[in-house]
Amino acid sequence: MAVLDSDKIFAGSIPENYDRYMVPLIFEPYAADFAERAASFSPGTVLETAAGTGVVTRALAPRLAPGASYFVTDLNRPMVDYAASRQPPDGRIAWRAADALALPFEDASFDLVCCQFGAMFFPDRIAGYREARRVLKPGGHFLFSVWDRIEENVFADDITNALARIFPRDPPLFLARTPHGYHDTAMIRSELEAAGFSRVRVETRAEQSRAPSARLPAVAYCQGTLLRNEIEARDPAGLDAATDYAAAALADRHGAGVIAAKIQAHIVTALG
Repeated sequence: MAVLDSDKIFAGSIPENYDRYMVPLIFEPYAADFAERAASFSPGTVLETAAGTGVVTRALAPRLAPGASYFVTDLNRPMVDYAASRQPPDGRIAWRAADALALPFEDASFDLVCCQFGAMFFPDRIAGYREARRVLKPGGHFLFSVWDRIEENVFADDITNALARIFPRDPPLFLARTPHGYHDTAMIRSELEAAGFSRVRVETRAEQSRAPSARLPAVAYCQGTLLRNEIEARDPAGLDAATDYAAAALADRHGAGVIAAKIQAHIVTALG
């Protein structure tokens, strides 16, 4: 599925809801591991692209050396501003709105470029990978992660199926199309190699997504992601009803109390 232009703009109340609900639900389980991998390269200069609301930034910054420099970027200025507001003061960090496909940095500027769950949103991934390689120093590392197929990410799949029952003629497919639309590991390797990377390694890692009730994942996905825009495009007054329906579907399958389900992602490293 192609990435739509509307799949890239996180604005309005989405950054706050994204950080409040989505980050603990699916991003935090991977952020500590991701930060540990990034820190293992002992980078002195780091660029993070598609940083979102800063979950990796908060995990990685304490692991970097006192003299390191860390540029944190996202295409969406509201996400960058929200991430900066969540981060303790740190003179090593510079915040910038930047397009990963047209990075405003000189060639060979960074020891490490990292991107947790952002590459799926690139309209031209090979171009994005070439940019990452361009700004890497020789022998630098590119570390990123993408979600596996939606069927391996249970809450996202359940909610997508529930919304398809509400909107059968035009089901909202944002989650399947974009966050979970780039899961073919052979394609990932091929595109990285086309961009000039070598020593590509892909590790598939399963985690658990946990929530105090079925309501939280429903709110997280329906109101904290761009799925919200698709619901409101189909029914401008229907967001709450759609969220309620998704919550009921999750409760029917997983129970009314604390719930947990599988999430799965690919973690990719490549040498520049």
